[in-house]
This record gives sequence, C-alpha cells and structure tokens, in this order.
Amino acid sequence: MKIRTLAFSTLALAAIAGGAAHAADDMKKDGMKTEMEKCYGVSEAGKNDCAAGPGTSCAGTSKVDYQGNAWTLVPKGTCTTIKTPKGMGSLTPIK
Repeated sequence: MKIRTLAFSTLALAAIAGGAAHAADDMKKDGMKTEMEKCYGVSEAGKNDCAAGPGTSCAGTSKVDYQGNAWTLVPKGTCTTIKTPKGMGSLTPIK
C-alpha cells in the first residue's frame, strides 16, 4: 500500500510541476515575465535548485525527497498549494 501511495504522490507532484512549467512557458511566449519564488520541501532528491543544508554545495545536492531546507523555484503564488507526501510546500525552510 505504501508503494502505491508513494507512486501516486510522485505522479501528482510531477503533474503539478509540469503544469506550472507549462504555464510559465505559455507566459514567456506571450511576452509576459513569470515571477518566481523559492519553495521549500517540494523537490525530489537531487532535483533542488539550491540551499540543501550543511555538507552540500547547491543545486542538485539534496539528499532526500522533499528535504525541508532545499528549495526549488516555482511560479509565484503556487508554492503553498503544492502537496507532497511530507506536507505542503513552504515559503520558508521546513525544520
């Protein structure tokens, strides 16, 4: 059951991220600038944009999925609506 839940959560997160990326692409095509914000706790291991804590250098260095001190840039206003198996995205580091 855990594998099914994790698989569903991963697919849901991928769909959200894909939708956000597609929306950002559409805005760029229309000449609009997309404002982005840092969102903590939503990246999968090794897929963060930066700030993954002590012992890491930066982008792509998070050690676990949804690491609370690792952030990813997302379109402004979407962070706190992103749901992961560990909870919602946060505009500040998650302890």
